[in-house]
Amino acid sequence: MGKHVGYNYTTVAVSPYGDHWRNLRRIGTLEIFSTSRLNAFSGIRKDEIKRLLRKLSRNSLDGFAKVDLVFSELTSNIIMRMLAGKRYYGDEVSDEEEARRLREIVKEANAYGGAANPGDFLPVLNWFGKDGYEKRVRSLAKRTDAFLQGLIDENRRSKERRNSIMDHLLSLQESQPEYYTDQIIKGFILVLLLAGTETSSVTLEWAMSNLLNHPHILKKLKAELDTQIGQQHLLDEPDLSKLPYLQNIISETLRLYPATPLLVPHYSSDDCTIGGYDVPRGTIVLINAWAIHRDPNLWDDADSFKPERFETDHHEGDQVNKLLPFGLGRRACPGAGLAQRILGLTLGSLVQCFEWERVGEEQVDMTEGRGLTMPKAVPLEAMCKARAIMNSVLSQSIDAI
Repeated sequence: MGKHVGYNYTTVAVSPYGDHWRNLRRIGTLEIFSTSRLNAFSGIRKDEIKRLLRKLSRNSLDGFAKVDLVFSELTSNIIMRMLAGKRYYGDEVSDEEEARRLREIVKEANAYGGAANPGDFLPVLNWFGKDGYEKRVRSLAKRTDAFLQGLIDENRRSKERRNSIMDHLLSLQESQPEYYTDQIIKGFILVLLLAGTETSSVTLEWAMSNLLNHPHILKKLKAELDTQIGQQHLLDEPDLSKLPYLQNIISETLRLYPATPLLVPHYSSDDCTIGGYDVPRGTIVLINAWAIHRDPNLWDDADSFKPERFETDHHEGDQVNKLLPFGLGRRACPGAGLAQRILGLTLGSLVQCFEWERVGEEQVDMTEGRGLTMPKAVPLEAMCKARAIMNSVLSQSIDAI
């Protein structure tokens, strides 16, 4: 994947340490994921969540909602509006065929990513499967590059400036063309699309599933929202700091159901010995965050959903280094701040605006599916009923971004 789809290991996610990676990291930190840049896009996140709430309110007339689908559409719209100023789902859709192509790219990339290729671990297998895995990945890389180049070319042709990430990177290209090449820009767009869409939607689905299976936790969260925010105005990002229990629920969801359970593959930079095993330099290292997060030696009652474990007065609350859904250190996910904003604002708004129940008496199926992002095997369906605050939300006009 890193060779073919990742532009020969030149994207920020898979590039080896060195000057190139440091420059990519600097660009990402300053130009894309800085607090000021994230704040500049807060209106997009707020607007898309309002649209989601309105859609659920219309659907809630019969009480039934396909939660997985609305989460997927929400996160895709947020990321695409940030990247290119366009929506793929709902009202004012830009290009349905383009949306279909992106869905296929993300689906295939998640299927082929991580530890999907046995030949990475037993190279002899590559001799027997030259027309299998690698052929499929080459095909994916070709289609992905055409999709990304199409976005760039469309942006160049457009007379309209959308204040998007792509606008910003292309303006930097004009002043520094030797570094901000099309390939560098496509690499950043690729990482945002693959890391920022399905991971957030899957996490939201797991979080809501856990709340439905633990009504007392859902009730406690609703009480926090009613006390701290009330029913007079819709939750906004500045309010999130007043909602510690909401953050604890998100942390506990990421602990039990990390969106990338094996994180991004690493290489050992030096020879080392771990647990009595000699690990030579250059060895592929997969960090099993799922197993670490459920290790009974690290967590009390490790398999249970208990947001209270992250309370500051709890003995586990200060041990943050064992929670690593976004990785740790220099190679940690640079988009963690964006993900936390999307997760907090979406989950909090859903509980503030709707009463939620399971479809039937039985518990929500929590079986884990297959794939890089560990989706639910059985997509979540739920019953929702609008609360009083939705009358205010429905009366407001959609924000113009």
